[in-house]
Amino acid sequence: MNTTERRREILKILQNADSPVAARALASRFGVSRQVIVQDLAVIRASTPEILSTTKGYVMQQDCSCTREFKVRHSQEKAADELNLIVDCGGRVKNISISHRVYGRVSAEMDIRSRQDVCEFVETLKNSRSTVLSSATSGYHYHLIEAENEERLNLIEKQLKDAGFLAPLQPWEKEQGEEK
Repeated sequence: MNTTERRREILKILQNADSPVAARALASRFGVSRQVIVQDLAVIRASTPEILSTTKGYVMQQDCSCTREFKVRHSQEKAADELNLIVDCGGRVKNISISHRVYGRVSAEMDIRSRQDVCEFVETLKNSRSTVLSSATSGYHYHLIEAENEERLNLIEKQLKDAGFLAPLQPWEKEQGEEK
């Protein structure tokens, strides 16, 4: 198999994958080094920008275009409950951000799509000396959530509110949202 054929196959694999595909798995499949795969993906991504690199591997960005940011508040112990609620309602947690008075807006990608992703996130957190990002803002934080339609996002909003996670926006936050 030549380089062009391998790159076509990599693209097909990513298009059909239900979960992130690690570069080492692709390297093993094609009998090349991980570095060769990384180079292949750099070339592929130049013409296919919907391929994202995550901590778990490469994924094709979904056609899902419905997103909404929610302001929430809870303790670190409730993080799994909040994330499970979102994925159980059909949402994908794209990121987390905080609005810090000194540092400004600080964001981190999450890409949490399932209860398994939530378990892995919580386990990684437990095995580290780190705390959740929102510990810097008394539990207040924002999640950018993606879902297949507005109805799902409305359901997520209702569930977050019913569970006591949804936090009210301050007047200055509402103005920022209107500028976007």
